[in-house]
Amino acid sequence: MIFILLLIYCTSLGTAFEMKSIYCSISDSCHCDFKPDIKGLEWDLYKNLYGQHMAQDIVSEAVVNFLQNENPDRPLVLSFHGASGTGKSLVSSMIGRHIYGTAMGSPYIHQFIPTLHFPSADRVQQYRSDLKRWVEGNLTACARSIFIFDEMEKMPPDVIDVLEPHLGPFHVLFQTNYRKAIYIFISTVGQEVINKVALESRQTGRDREDILPKELDDSIADAVYNNKNSGFYHSRIITEKLITRFVPFLPLLRRHVERCAQRELCQRGECQRADVASSVGGAMTYTPNDSQYFSSTGCKLVPAKVNLFL
Repeated sequence: MIFILLLIYCTSLGTAFEMKSIYCSISDSCHCDFKPDIKGLEWDLYKNLYGQHMAQDIVSEAVVNFLQNENPDRPLVLSFHGASGTGKSLVSSMIGRHIYGTAMGSPYIHQFIPTLHFPSADRVQQYRSDLKRWVEGNLTACARSIFIFDEMEKMPPDVIDVLEPHLGPFHVLFQTNYRKAIYIFISTVGQEVINKVALESRQTGRDREDILPKELDDSIADAVYNNKNSGFYHSRIITEKLITRFVPFLPLLRRHVERCAQRELCQRGECQRADVASSVGGAMTYTPNDSQYFSSTGCKLVPAKVNLFL
């Protein structure tokens, strides 16, 4: 009966979105647009994320377990780390697409870019206030909101700590269950320790797929905590262990770059052009200089290179 009255009220205002916001607020779960496709996410990670066995396993397990829990005891907080072009933004888009049916178009998916939203290091207190208000306002509209913080290496230190009370198991506001939200932090900080482990593994003849997350978790946490260019520099979010999982993205090999090129070609209706994929792989710069194992830009430049060779 209450919902019917709200429906009539919202319809009289002629605003369907307001109706959804009110319903999502009182329902505490935002079922109006929340349509998770768990199998779709698992398949997308397996099919379209190349060279990232740890990211595939961690993200699949963490997101699936979280979404299947009707009453999680804390939000899901994922921190993606690795070099540019290794798939971090791609995975965040996959999560959005398979939870709300759209990569970034849902009103319940919110992306923050430091150079756009937090550009001045001398306005930290204002940014903290703004961020707290934005997050709480959006969570009131939808408890299942997704917040993506890109380029955390450019985030002024201390800003993100304003969210500390919302990331643990202890914060519930009237009409809002903060424990159902998903937070994704994306950063290149930590790529040095990830690349070092990947290089040592390669040089000793160890299979790339044998690298385990536990070999990197503590090193990544230390790197982001102690790096003055990290938004997590001396952050209580790290010391209080509020990150659910650190997700390492390994540097990509030439074969991974060529698979990215092949995917790009198929999207253009040119699946048969294996010659172009091979040319793209050969045109990339690889590191270290003496062995040329890893693509220095991952798959980031693939679309431009495909344009060049088509």
